[in-house]
Amino acid sequence: MSDLKARIQGVRDTFNEALGHVEGLNALEELKNRYLGRKRGIVKELLTDLRSVPKELRPELGQAVNRLKQAVETALAEKFEALKSGEANSREGGIDLTLPGIAPELGALHPLNVVNRDLIRIFERMGYEVAGASEIETDFYNFEALGISKDHPARDMQDTFYISDDVVLRTHTSNVQIHLMENRKPPFKAIMPGRVYRKDADITHSPMFHQVEGLVVGEHVTFTDLKGTLEHFLKKLFGTQTKMRLRPSFFPFTEPSAEVDVSCIMCGGKGCRVCKNSGWLEILGAGMVDPVVFGNVGYDPETVSGFAFGLGVERVAMLKYGISDIRMFFDNDLRFLSQFN
Repeated sequence: MSDLKARIQGVRDTFNEALGHVEGLNALEELKNRYLGRKRGIVKELLTDLRSVPKELRPELGQAVNRLKQAVETALAEKFEALKSGEANSREGGIDLTLPGIAPELGALHPLNVVNRDLIRIFERMGYEVAGASEIETDFYNFEALGISKDHPARDMQDTFYISDDVVLRTHTSNVQIHLMENRKPPFKAIMPGRVYRKDADITHSPMFHQVEGLVVGEHVTFTDLKGTLEHFLKKLFGTQTKMRLRPSFFPFTEPSAEVDVSCIMCGGKGCRVCKNSGWLEILGAGMVDPVVFGNVGYDPETVSGFAFGLGVERVAMLKYGISDIRMFFDNDLRFLSQFN
């Protein structure tokens, strides 16, 4: 009996000493398994050894082992709470100098911001100023002043976000051109970057997207000036090897009008899946400002002329970076955005 009593006291002493050296939750878990493990725990071995003790001595020794077990469990629980509290305090403001350093994650410009910045810089170096206006616009500035008649399909409810009968979310940044011409006398040239809104959503269209439009007004501004401006711009944007072609088109506020294509930046004009084997990619629309628009802002179309153009920033970014789904720009997926660091 004295031998077992001595073992119980020895186990208590060695446990208390080992507990005092524990500094982490993992070490505490190892100590718990060593003393309270179901198969080979030290306390379990003491309970097993009770079978060899005379029956009349078992109750007293059994109670001693149970008191030891309870003391071990209580001490372990208290130590666990103390360690857990210490880790929480360290996370909240304490500094553990033994931990390895954590490198900060550096942010980067969104790909749309990168492309938008590049577009603006190219035109600023060509002498263009940057202009803007409200994204909430009246029917006059968004449609009527631009020669878009009351029965034009672009005014339909399924295409335009109407706030009221006479107020809309602008469908293009062309509204800035009207404000600019109302408050400025020619000559001038400006670009109008900004957000626009249309009821359209699929892998190549978004209800909110970004445009950059340009306007040049003065005396003797010709279609040749427009062509030379766009050719210089596209070569700066996509590279000097880029070729450009114009196709006749129609826009309510320009006459004549043209769709502008560039040689496919994926295959160099040889033909591929991206350009549908044509060798060309549509990039923007342009044209000479319609005299009706000049009349709506008080300009004399007999003495001034001008050209306008517009392109979608998302369209340029998708071509430049080979992105097939416009929704990726707005998902905020770090796996996607981190590629543009």
